[in-house]
Amino acid sequence: MKKILIAFALFVTCVNSGQAQSKQKKALFVIVDGISGDVIEKISKPNLDIIAKAGGFTRAHVGGGKGTYSQTPTISAVGYNSLLTGTWVNKHNVWDNDIKDPNYQYWTIFRFFEEQYPEKRSAVFSTWLDNRTKLIGDGLPQTDRLRIDYPFDGFELDTIHFPHDKQAEYIHKIDEKVVDEAASYIRSDAPDLSWVYLEYTDDMGHRHGDSDQFHKAIQMMDDQMGRLYKAIQYREKNFNEDWLIVITTDHGRDPKAGKGHGGQSDRERDTWIVTNAKNLNANFKGTAGAFTPGVVDIMPTLARHMSINIPKEQAFEIDGVSLTGKVSINQPVVKKEGSKIGVSWNVLDKEGNVKIWMSTTNYFKKGERDLYLLMDELPVTNGKADLDISKLPKGFHKIVVEAKYNNLNQWIVE
Repeated sequence: MKKILIAFALFVTCVNSGQAQSKQKKALFVIVDGISGDVIEKISKPNLDIIAKAGGFTRAHVGGGKGTYSQTPTISAVGYNSLLTGTWVNKHNVWDNDIKDPNYQYWTIFRFFEEQYPEKRSAVFSTWLDNRTKLIGDGLPQTDRLRIDYPFDGFELDTIHFPHDKQAEYIHKIDEKVVDEAASYIRSDAPDLSWVYLEYTDDMGHRHGDSDQFHKAIQMMDDQMGRLYKAIQYREKNFNEDWLIVITTDHGRDPKAGKGHGGQSDRERDTWIVTNAKNLNANFKGTAGAFTPGVVDIMPTLARHMSINIPKEQAFEIDGVSLTGKVSINQPVVKKEGSKIGVSWNVLDKEGNVKIWMSTTNYFKKGERDLYLLMDELPVTNGKADLDISKLPKGFHKIVVEAKYNNLNQWIVE
């Protein structure tokens, strides 16, 4: 009998140990509109500081490669879609807030998630309806009728309960409603992948620029982030869940008065990221004055946390690099000189080789396949390679550096 009891105790211990190791992965990302990195650093933000203490804070950037084929307008919807797809505007094709013709061949994080985990639940809590209906493409044939399981948005269209005033206080009220519902629903139902979008800070920036009104709006936002984070902490304390929260913004502000944005000034490109992630890597930490992570890095970070497998052909198109866990390389540079292309990268992990692939077509954007040629294979520690393209078609070259833990891609467009 004693042997049976000991065996049963060992079985229970093993089961409990297994359960402890298999926490349910959950993720929430938040976009708070229009707050440049220089401002967020000088404003009192106790709740963001608490989240950053659990994980980290970094300055970041939007706007793609300045002066290159991937230069991306520092405009709201453009930034949202760069986060959602992990790509710059040359791929996702959202150039302004009209969202006329998104290229849905570049999948959002929600589409990858729903494709792999149809049994899991997604949610969007947003002060702007177009985020779900146009950017995510909820219900559209172009996204294979993707559906967000719990949508909470569209209140800016409700002029009865939220009459539009010149001071945009109705937007603050909608933001509050969105946050309250998000916090409540996370506590009760804990969707697996959620997006919260809040607008009021950008409205105050446009109206008042660098001002007390703008700074007060940011402090209100910080209180809202505290409510969301408490909901996550409640879930982690009372349920077997492992939550990632990532909070960022979509653009900075103009350097003159802080009222506008859209251009490529350093301040308009200057953003930031706050997260509770524990395993932040060198790509998150960047190099002050030389390198900061981009908004496109958030999508692969969410995918890694949620164990979303991105097929190779689609992974070759993603511009971002995960901010957590092991990554092999970042900061790609390509340069064409005559019949050669020089490729270089920054080495973050010395394991393994890199394979360098090249395509001279971009059929992917039309939903077709590109033919990739293997141009070279060499140790990742080499940090560079020279490719002979003398026998290849001229005009366009898509280069992918495939390493053990991540890929990089760059284009040459002549």
